[in-house]
Amino acid sequence: MQEAGFELTPVPDGHLCCGSAGTYSLLQPELSQQLLTNKVQALESGKPDIIATANIGCLAHIEAGLNASGGAPIRHWIELIDERLDT
Repeated sequence: MQEAGFELTPVPDGHLCCGSAGTYSLLQPELSQQLLTNKVQALESGKPDIIATANIGCLAHIEAGLNASGGAPIRHWIELIDERLDT
């Protein structure tokens, strides 16, 4: 992404799940919400202008958390590259 002109921001605990994977969001909603809260806080800690992800399930789940917090927009990374190539 840096080669395309994007500045990457480190994300604490970036390897941790957002809570959408598997059956968390359906069978363990409290755990799912805690994981989502943690992920949104980690993502927002670097004060990004936009958040990129490669997973559509994560995108939808994190977007709900970001909307609740008024956070940065989230997009699929392919969309960001496509927009950059169109300019």
